[in-house]
Amino acid sequence: MTLRCAVLDDYQGAALALADWSPLAERVEVRVLRDHLTDRDRLVAELADREIVVAMRERTPFDAELLRRLPRLRLLVTTGMRNASIDLAAAAAQGVTVCGTQSSSTPPVELTWALLLGLARHLTAESRALREGGPWQSTVGQDLDGRTLGLLGLGKIGTRVARVAGAFGMEVLAWSQHLTAERATEAGAQLAESKEDVLRRSDFVSLHLVLSDRTRGLLGEPELRAMRPHAHLVNTSRAGLVDREALLRALREGWIAGAGLDVFDTEPLPADDPLRTLPNVLATPHLGYVTERNYRTFYTQAVEDITAFLAGAPVRVLTG
Repeated sequence: MTLRCAVLDDYQGAALALADWSPLAERVEVRVLRDHLTDRDRLVAELADREIVVAMRERTPFDAELLRRLPRLRLLVTTGMRNASIDLAAAAAQGVTVCGTQSSSTPPVELTWALLLGLARHLTAESRALREGGPWQSTVGQDLDGRTLGLLGLGKIGTRVARVAGAFGMEVLAWSQHLTAERATEAGAQLAESKEDVLRRSDFVSLHLVLSDRTRGLLGEPELRAMRPHAHLVNTSRAGLVDREALLRALREGWIAGAGLDVFDTEPLPADDPLRTLPNVLATPHLGYVTERNYRTFYTQAVEDITAFLAGAPVRVLTG
């Protein structure tokens, strides 16, 4: 019996090219969906006859209601080993095995610095002016050497961001709820007294926290107003860490100098969203993890997950 597999949200058409799917050729029919399906009924229609689905990160929420509408589903593979948009309890109750893949923390570190450097040196405005025949040099960039980088979150990604900051000659302040002075020192950072202390003292603030009930809306109006007017905020973690309306006001009214954003409350970002046009926003379409090496890992291990499931010995199972 041939099973059917759907690979979701392959925007770049990379899934089949960056992994060897031939081990599944005689047992699984693989169909790639490149467009993100926001309409729930259309999504169900596309997946109704699929026993296997490969989901890209948290783009498509598999909640209890959607799972009930997919009675043929038996295996759900997610890229990464954590996916808050999958209801693991509902999946287990329905007999759906959920497996993950490994994901490198290096790509989001690199993108964090791409955004931070782009903001500091006004690269978007200057590059556009050069291409369009605008003024030759219209901005004055900020130095990194001697400035302070504030990190909210000092896990795998935050730690690597901190170490790069040291190479630029920056001072690093760090805070999270359970961060210790010893752990901060190991990463080349100084433990701040509080979240507000980081915001008040930093020239650049970068977020590296997991989104949870505790961290949702971590930065609202009071926190953004506490930042320095020349400071920039970088968020490559999750949009929900920052109150969207407060951020829009901060950018429009000059509470902060600008923001580098790779994550948004709604993705893809609507065409008329003001974050697309605000001049002090440097935005990228959730590219933090999007590199060739990561994609090769994602899809190669997705094939491994499917192969192991078919053999009756699933690997990298997510249990919550």
